[in-house]
Amino acid sequence: MKKSFIIVPIILISICLIFSLTACSVKDDSNFLYDNYGVKYAGVYGDYESSENYTEIIENDFISTETNNVSYFSIDANTASYPNLRKRIMENYNIPKDAVRVEEMLNYFSYDYVKPTDGSIMSLTSSVFDNPYNPQTKLMTIGLASKEVAFSNVKNNLVFLIDVSGSMYSADKLPLVQESFKLLVENLNAEDRISIVTYAGNDNVALKGAYGNEKQKIMAVIEDLVAGGSTAGSEGIKTAYNIARECFIEGGNNRVILATDGDFNVGISNTTALGRFIGEKRESGIYFSVYGFGTGNIQSDLMETLALEGNGVYSYIDSIMEARRALVTDIGGSLVTVAKDVKAGVTFNKDYVDSYRLIGYENKLLTEDEFNDDKTDAGELGSGHTVTIVYEIKLKERELVENEKFAEVILKYKPTENSGDDTLEQSITLGISTNDYRTMNAQDAFISSVIEFALILRESNYKANADLNALITRLDNLDLSSDQFKAEFRDVVKKYRENING
Repeated sequence: MKKSFIIVPIILISICLIFSLTACSVKDDSNFLYDNYGVKYAGVYGDYESSENYTEIIENDFISTETNNVSYFSIDANTASYPNLRKRIMENYNIPKDAVRVEEMLNYFSYDYVKPTDGSIMSLTSSVFDNPYNPQTKLMTIGLASKEVAFSNVKNNLVFLIDVSGSMYSADKLPLVQESFKLLVENLNAEDRISIVTYAGNDNVALKGAYGNEKQKIMAVIEDLVAGGSTAGSEGIKTAYNIARECFIEGGNNRVILATDGDFNVGISNTTALGRFIGEKRESGIYFSVYGFGTGNIQSDLMETLALEGNGVYSYIDSIMEARRALVTDIGGSLVTVAKDVKAGVTFNKDYVDSYRLIGYENKLLTEDEFNDDKTDAGELGSGHTVTIVYEIKLKERELVENEKFAEVILKYKPTENSGDDTLEQSITLGISTNDYRTMNAQDAFISSVIEFALILRESNYKANADLNALITRLDNLDLSSDQFKAEFRDVVKKYRENING
């Protein structure tokens, strides 16, 4: 009896110690939460601990026109940065400095630029106005609009390449992918072809070459997807290309569409190697687009590289509203490419412009030789896309003479209908003159607000007098009622102010 009395307390003490140690090992900081996989992430106002990677951004500096008065860069219409930042701000996560890509923020929104006419693929417009956050400089904008092609007029061969690995379990990942792609399926025509390839520990062909009028069949396959396993991303990519080739539509839109949280940990995981593989495949006429989902694994450098090498777009979907915008409302811009290898050269007039700074596009700069080489791989633009390019310029102290040039823009591109002939490069030019210098209008005010907010988020060396309260006042003075996404941007900026003020 004495022995049993001794043993029972020892057992009880041991159980208590086990529970105590387990609790400490699982969570030792009440400021943090844990997801279904034990990944630690921040609660409100905390830092997000994750394996996310973003391409390092070293902001463009001012360049004296006496040293070099010509700027060259590649153009695309990627938008991933803004919805990713929107999600982080609305959920009070920290903002990685390199997640702030100002050109992707600008290009998320639509602008009232002159549309192409007379069968043209591209059109250019411009403006110059006083910089609201730096009285020492002006902002010079170049607006690009591409022609619109109705999605319904294009035959589509689409392969959905869907990450179903364990990290895709959470509601903002695979479940959102499923709802997003179901929206896209609703817009298919009878002659369209849809295939579904999934990858986790292994790749799997869940559906091959279904026709667009087999919507119920396609939906059922999408709804049955379940997350679990490791990530064999590169094997899935290879299989997806094989299926796309088997279902290839001559003269159609042949495209692999990757949906992932960004984790590639099995197979070809090196960014350069994967990019090279996809770059080789684009020559077959099969393009590659990337849609990022969720938080915690985003590999922005890899995902952007894959889209660039695959002549596709890189976007981020953080909600069903964003899915509807990207895959229903703007589906032509997302999936119908009208021009490839789009690049710009801007020559500044030394008589007027003392120095200039390209805002954004840091990893898309080109040399003069690359700009003049029609074989240079540059960016792609989709149907109805608008792209905004902004330079911050310092003018020389001299009187402005009417109709004299500040700068000249040359835009080079290849229409996709001639994709079989790499020599058919076309170009358009635009002179930006003293006549384009104007009082800031509503569109200018919004563009400058997006830039100013990006500079604040980045804690940029070029933010000058950027001020969150002044920025919000400027947005409050704009009538944004006709554009829900611009109105939402104002709410996001206000939410950010609320977050940092506690």
